[in-house]
Amino acid sequence: MRTHYCGQVNSQTIGQVVSLCGWAHRRRDHGGVIFIDMRDRDGLAQVVCDPDRSEMFAIAESIRNEYCLKITGTVRARPAGSINPNMASGEVEILCHEIEVLNPSVTPPFQLDEENLSENVRLLHRVIDLRRPQMQKNMQLRYKTARAFRRFLDDAGFIDIETPMLTKSTPEGARDYLVPSRVNPGHFFALPQSPQLFKQLLMIAGFDRYYQITKCFRDEDLRADRQPEFTQVDIETSFLNEVQITGIMENLIRYVFKEAIDVDLPNPFPRLSYTEAMHRYGSDKPDLRVTLELTEITDAVKEVSFKVFASVANSETGRVAAMRIPGGATLTRGEIDAYSTFVAIYGAKGLAYIKVNDVTQLNETGLQSPIVKNLNEAALKAIVERTGAQSGDLIFFCADKAKIVNDALGALRAKIGHEKGFVNDKTWEPLWVVDFPMFEYDEEAKRWSACHHPFTSPKDEHFAILASDPGKCLAKAYDLVLNGWELGGGSVRIHRADVQSQVFDALGIGEEEAKLKFGFLLDALKYGAPPHGGLAFGLDRIVTMMTGAESIRDVIAFPKTQRAQCLLTDAPSVVDEKQLRELHIRLRQKVETSVEAGKD
Repeated sequence: MRTHYCGQVNSQTIGQVVSLCGWAHRRRDHGGVIFIDMRDRDGLAQVVCDPDRSEMFAIAESIRNEYCLKITGTVRARPAGSINPNMASGEVEILCHEIEVLNPSVTPPFQLDEENLSENVRLLHRVIDLRRPQMQKNMQLRYKTARAFRRFLDDAGFIDIETPMLTKSTPEGARDYLVPSRVNPGHFFALPQSPQLFKQLLMIAGFDRYYQITKCFRDEDLRADRQPEFTQVDIETSFLNEVQITGIMENLIRYVFKEAIDVDLPNPFPRLSYTEAMHRYGSDKPDLRVTLELTEITDAVKEVSFKVFASVANSETGRVAAMRIPGGATLTRGEIDAYSTFVAIYGAKGLAYIKVNDVTQLNETGLQSPIVKNLNEAALKAIVERTGAQSGDLIFFCADKAKIVNDALGALRAKIGHEKGFVNDKTWEPLWVVDFPMFEYDEEAKRWSACHHPFTSPKDEHFAILASDPGKCLAKAYDLVLNGWELGGGSVRIHRADVQSQVFDALGIGEEEAKLKFGFLLDALKYGAPPHGGLAFGLDRIVTMMTGAESIRDVIAFPKTQRAQCLLTDAPSVVDEKQLRELHIRLRQKVETSVEAGKD
């Protein structure tokens, strides 16, 4: 029906008769001449409707916003004063010969150029929201990004293989979405949280290099960068070590950013160990654009009379850290209190501070703070020297369990850095974080849990201490971080059944439980499993960063809300009793209601 998209009509097509299909973005009546801005996925084109063609003009007069149209006309140059440099078709217009209304439209719930729309309104009317030019650009960029991933991986010898959507529940990570089986009463499938086990099986099966752009599902609490269903670029390869795998993945991300948004990322990406990242930035996904850093002072305050510091410094799990804010002595008490409230979100009980009035005086005159009188001279000297404090600076302190300190000061670092301009001049700051701990101790469950997942391989030199000292084991794991967001994470996997069993033992997973949950993997590992490893990238997050959107919901066609609901389709929804009976399910709420009724 069309000869061109709207964005393809330009000065090269002057004099040609073209047919366009799309929607009336705007209609303007200028004293007898009607202008229609025609819109499709490629952009806008200005159509001029002259009253000399009476039949066509009568139709043009009836057109309203969002009517679906087919327009045929001649391309001509715009008058010099009306050229629009912001449009691909801004140098030309189409003199309309014929208009066909393919479908009229009711008045839309909002105008496509309307600002400050609530997200609920946008999601409720998502079809109209997706017509907005920014959303059209976002979805096209998503396609270009996925295409770039495929091109690179195809050229590098990776094979696209699909893995099951209905699989076995292995509740070791986030909560599974369960799917009841009609033909196997009382049994359930799970939607995959990732294709992890299947891609390992594909390596054992000899496919060597695999990838898949696939949906994954996690029934977890949501926020701006999470969805119950999300898309990841899943990759696995055999016979490569950590450095070789991350090298390929680094080249992949450089290629994708160049192809999708014409950005040249640095070569090579810097690398930080997990320990150093936590020590300096309080985060395993630090935003390196922020120039602020944390300073360790735990050892320096063990002997001070300030119990808040001393008690934490002398505990095995405690950390006392400082963060210098250059020129921060100008912060008001209101701002300092607001930052104290902010860190409370992360479990911190408070935020101590020192205003450095005169760095040469280690007393309450030079160092203004309620805590100075409780810190001895040696501690104050160490704090000033280690932080590099200068007169006019402010130093924040946090003392608590190491995790709370890291979470609180790590988040505060990013907040103050961006709010107060403590950032470098770089647009993109990628980083590999490597050498993660193999395990972390779960205080509530009183056992070790896997930092990544239980199929991650320990460092070769740490095999010997898996059983005796799991807390000191490091993993062959790596995360790729960009501007404070984790783009992807992965590891070299365990390819020996005996080592996998040792890791299960360290996690408190007994032989019977391991066989029940992962028997198919353990059996497969016995058949000459090759060394293998991989990584998964979050496609939604990557496109969100590329577009500068505030939420991944802006780069997903039909996302869920933070309550895991689809407002457009009203899902999830109730189902009728017949469907439930076929699935051998009875709702507890209704059972309880009937019991209560029986009592009456």
